[in-house]
Amino acid sequence: MENLNINIPYQKFASFEDLPEKHQILWKEALEARKSSYSPYSNFTVGSAIELENGEIITGTNQENAAFPAGLCAERVAMYRSGIQAPEQKFVRMAICATKGKEENLRSAPPCGGCRQVMLEFEKRHQQSFELLFTDANGDFILINSPSDLFPFSFVF
Repeated sequence: MENLNINIPYQKFASFEDLPEKHQILWKEALEARKSSYSPYSNFTVGSAIELENGEIITGTNQENAAFPAGLCAERVAMYRSGIQAPEQKFVRMAICATKGKEENLRSAPPCGGCRQVMLEFEKRHQQSFELLFTDANGDFILINSPSDLFPFSFVF
């Protein structure tokens, strides 16, 4: 038997103002997208924004349905939209923000397991990692270098 550890490198920013400008711009896009969330069941509004390598930004919001598995997370909406609108464009970075209803207080918003798996598929498809920006339970901004860092034991073919 061998005991091993997994270490995940990331950066933590205490405030929006501490973020680099390129991340602030993307964060604002995710916040704006969040306003279009359809979340009548959870009242948890999520917005996502992806910056593509050509500078274009694609957004997504969570879309719920009374048949709960039929809904879709903001991250997947944005990723699938980019796969349709700009299939050859690689992702540079993604921002994910969440609030409760119309509140302005940010909630913890790391991607769920399903979204992490889709992110890994896009990494594989584009043969390039991309940054992830979200908030933790304390309201700090977390910047991850790659979705692979969040999901080291992923499903692969």
